[in-house]
Order: sequence, then structure tokens, then C-alpha cells
Amino acid sequence: MAKALFRYGKFVVGIAFVIGLGWWMLRPPGRPILERTTVAAEFSAPVSAIVPKEIEKNAGSKPESWTSFRGSRGNGVSESTNTPTKWSATESLLWSAKLPGPGASSPIVVEDKVFVTCYSGYGDGSEGNLNDLKRHLLCLARDSGKVLWESTVSSSAPEDRYSGYITEHGYASSTPVTDGTAVYCFFGKSGVHAYDMAGKPLWNTSVGTSSGNRRWGSAASPIVFGDLVIINASEESRAVIALDKKTGKQVWKAEGRNLELCYSTPVIHEVAGKKPELVLALPGEIWGLNPLTGGLKWFASTRLTGNVSPSVCTTEDLAIAFGGYPNTASVAVKTGGSGDVTSSGIVWTGNKSSYVPSGVVKGKHIYWVNDRGLATCAETATGKVLYQERIGLGGGESASRPVYGSTVLAGDNLYSVTRQGGVFVWKASETFTKVGLNKIEGDETDFNPSLAISDNKLFLRSNKAIYCVGAK
Repeated sequence: MAKALFRYGKFVVGIAFVIGLGWWMLRPPGRPILERTTVAAEFSAPVSAIVPKEIEKNAGSKPESWTSFRGSRGNGVSESTNTPTKWSATESLLWSAKLPGPGASSPIVVEDKVFVTCYSGYGDGSEGNLNDLKRHLLCLARDSGKVLWESTVSSSAPEDRYSGYITEHGYASSTPVTDGTAVYCFFGKSGVHAYDMAGKPLWNTSVGTSSGNRRWGSAASPIVFGDLVIINASEESRAVIALDKKTGKQVWKAEGRNLELCYSTPVIHEVAGKKPELVLALPGEIWGLNPLTGGLKWFASTRLTGNVSPSVCTTEDLAIAFGGYPNTASVAVKTGGSGDVTSSGIVWTGNKSSYVPSGVVKGKHIYWVNDRGLATCAETATGKVLYQERIGLGGGESASRPVYGSTVLAGDNLYSVTRQGGVFVWKASETFTKVGLNKIEGDETDFNPSLAISDNKLFLRSNKAIYCVGAK
């Protein structure tokens, strides 16, 4: 598929010129098409743009921020080292706040504020009509859970109906992202919405209104890089799209047919001695893009076919991807390459993987709990599995896929949120060491998202409420 980009690119362009056919008609399936509506040079960004400068400059004086899906660097790693490992509805629960509807998006935290999205009016247990679907962005006080403001967005385009797999996650599955001056939310076919920190709408932009062939709805979360908001709009337009974060105008667009059924959030990877790369795993391939232009720098063909949900995990020189259906697989690819690196760049492959949750890297190991409730540790350099153990959810294991939340790391402790069995805690070590399984009694709804961590406090949400856990 994408091999045609490098093997036949010049030939295809030449034929198109001679016979006068459009580029669209001749493009190989899956090949990104770049549409630059703004000069890329205007968006030059240093490596430090991975953590927005507005947040980084206050890092020493303000609480730790967790600004996007899987944290401020998108890797699931917190700076906190003294997070709680035991809690309940009566122990170490600092506050809780009821939400106006369900959602599978994770909370984010910046300075004294917590942001979370949810939906209502349809597919939330009420009869409802698809046209009544609304999305909500809530801003809460970090220390008390008090709702500071709420913004409600009505659907501007019909979403997929509430049936099949979409009933497992609903219509608020994309985690918002902030750069410390604005908050950006991805609401599927209703587009990307930006707000200032006081809740004032700044802009909204459509990124497409199409549906995937399964009609499973949106899932990937937006990220911020420099002056760009980047979205994997695979469901809506089979494209990865970058918007000017100040205006919402499109800066670049990379299309590919193989983006269909790609639900993973892109990751910015810093390559030693080279410019940052935007890395994304999709069915059958893994891509390394230029985050300023959307240009394809390298790619590799993989066995991750069907659909791909987990985000890529990175080491200094590797991108490790999970996913696939009906069989999951894992693959590690060297970053920083050029062109087709399938033969030269794939370091290892394996069959220990995850269907939905993403993993986390510490040192020479990668850790994850997959959707079946199996905790795994493997060597990042070789893929050698050191252990795979069932986490013991009891009744919570009766669900066919009891875990959706991605594993996050604080100090030596790993946290994986299960849908109904509680939050599993275990040690980041070469031997399997279970620390605890903590459940908030009285909330029997699904806990689909991952944890957010800020200054040794844990923020988790269910379909009913958001909770803050920490030392009293």
C-alpha cells in the first residue's frame, strides 16, 4: 500500500501529468495527500513544544500538569512519586462531583483546574433522539471539585446511532487537551472546539462528517504541538489534520484509506539529533510524519490488521505498537528512518499485545494491562516477555473486555483502571508484584478512561462522577 509512495511515486505523477488525470484518481490506497493551507515555516516548533511553553515556564511554581491523554508528554508518565495506592469511598477520597452524563474521555489537569467532557440527551440511558445529543465540557476546581463553568455543544451533524460497539464508549471518548491558555475538545462530527480558560468559545472547526465502515464513532484524542492542534479524524475524514490553535484554520491534512478503523491518538516522539516525529499506528502500518507539515517521513508494514486503538509507546529510538483484530500483535520499529523501513527498521514482533489499552515505558521495560485483564512486562529492546499475569478482578472479570483504560506510571507504581473491578495497582519491576485493587463503592457504572495524575493526586472518572484521590 504505502510502499507505492516511494516505489511508484514519480511514475504515478508522470502518468497523471501526461494523461491529465487528477492526483486523487491515481493515488495508491493509504497514501497521505498533503494539503497545506498555511506556510509550514510559520509553525516552526522546538522540541520543547511537546510540553506547551505556557505550562513549562510555570513548572517549578505550579502544580504538576496532566494536559492531555496519557499526560503532558503523551507517554503515561507522571512526575509524582508519592501517589496513593489504597483508597475507597471512605478512605483517601478528597472529593467527588456528579457529571451531567457519561463519557470515556480522561480528565486533564492544569494549575488549579480540572477539565472533563461528557454527553447527554441521547445514548445515555434515556430514550432520546439522535438530534438531541449534546456534549459538555466541565471545568472544576482542582482542590474541591466545584464546577467553575460548563459549556454545552449541540450536535452540528448526525453521529452514528447508539448501537453495536458504540454503546461501549458513547459520544465523549476523546480526551481534551490544553496548552495552559486554551482548552481544545474533539466532538466527532461536530468538530473541534476551542475555549479560553474562563469558558469563552474561541472557535470551532469541522474535520469531516463521514463514518467508518463499522460506525463505531470517534475515539482518538487531540494533541497540541507548538502552534498546532493535531487530530486523528479517521472516522470523520480518513485523515490526520492539523489546525492553527489560535484560529482553528487547517494547516495541513494527511489522508489515507488505511486510517479507517484507526482509533489511536498520535504521539510526538523526540528523535536524538533529529526533528520530532508524529508517530501513529494504523491497520497494517505504522507511520512517522513531520508534525509541522504532515509529510510522511517513514513507514513500516505490520501485522496489526483489522483495527488499532492503543497509542504507540516510545523509547529513545523505538516506537512500540499494539493492536489488531481478530488477532492482536505487537511490533517495535526504529524511529528516525526514511522511506519504507519494513525490512531495515522492524526490531521485533510478538503476539503479546492489547486490543484497547496503551502501555507505558519505564527504563528498559514496557508494562501494560490488556483488555482481558492480563498484566504484562516485556523488554523494550527485544520484546521478551518477563511475565503475564491475571490481575484478579473477581466479578469484574466477567465482562468480555474488562479493561479499557491505559496504564499510567507514578514513581514505581503502575495504575490501570478497570471498567467495573476498580483500579489495579502494581509495581514497575521485572517480577509481578500486586499492590492493590481499589474500588469506589456505590458507583457501579463503567470506569472506561485512564487516570490523570497531578501532585500526588489521582483523578478518575466514571459514567456517573469524577473523583479526586489523595492523602488527607
